[in-house]
Amino acid sequence: MSTGPIVGRIMLVAFEGWNDAGEAASTAVRRVIEACELEPFDEIEPDDYLDFTFARPVLRRLEDGTRALSWPATIAYAPTRSSVREAIVDDDGLSVSTGADGELFALLGAEPSRNWIDFAEQAVDIARQCEVDAIVFVGAMLADVPHTRPTPTSVTSESASLRHRLGVQRSEYEGPTGIMSVIAMAAEQVGIQTASVWASVPHYVHATHVPKATIALLDRLTELLDITVPLGDLPSLAGEWESGVDELAERDDDMRAYIGHLEQQRDTVESPEASGEALAQEFQRFLETQLPEDEDEDEEGSADGDDRPAPPPPV
Repeated sequence: MSTGPIVGRIMLVAFEGWNDAGEAASTAVRRVIEACELEPFDEIEPDDYLDFTFARPVLRRLEDGTRALSWPATIAYAPTRSSVREAIVDDDGLSVSTGADGELFALLGAEPSRNWIDFAEQAVDIARQCEVDAIVFVGAMLADVPHTRPTPTSVTSESASLRHRLGVQRSEYEGPTGIMSVIAMAAEQVGIQTASVWASVPHYVHATHVPKATIALLDRLTELLDITVPLGDLPSLAGEWESGVDELAERDDDMRAYIGHLEQQRDTVESPEASGEALAQEFQRFLETQLPEDEDEDEEGSADGDDRPAPPPPV
């Protein structure tokens, strides 16, 4: 049984890419960053970690007519409210610290393509600099779920105290994983508690932004963190998205029949969003359709699957 939200200093972590089906996780964390007025204070430089053929820099024309490149990076964010603890950053007039109403930090960027161990160490160093008590990983995975039903979400933790406080289980997933699992294990080794929040996104509509899944993640995060995040235009965007998928299904008999099958399957399963085992099974089915049969599951970086399943990786 849940007894309350996570307490203490908390860092949200999300990565664009394989762990971010429908851009649901990265969008949810961005919404939290905006709502809590977090400010950038540090970053992990991309050169040693990203493959720029996948995470490409963006070219922009400035007001003076010159061109500039914006390189992808992992940005760390911190609150700007006063704190009883000493400020961790004091640069250019920005004193980044925390207080009773400002205990939230965030780390957001593109999932690295290489050097995961070094990357994880940098991420944990930032968390330790911020003196965070817990890291909450946010992800979204492709799954056999219908777009017409509430988006399933799952929360897991490797920390016994967090499991007791939140009334959740640890993930039983074993298999290919991603960078969030690596960071989670590194954090646990230095005494930082971790938890994972995952949403399941219909695999047949993953190519577009899925605002419905973003809302589901924000609902869980507001409960876990005891914060208020205005949804803004997300409900209307979610309605438009669902109507658009409905229209596509109406023109495709096979798709409509398949969705009907998923609806029936979902309706017959009791509390699927609370079942870590069900999410793990969906994750395994996804891997079977994505990974070559002869691919070595132990290869670092193979299928960034991150804690996807019932969030497999991060607690």
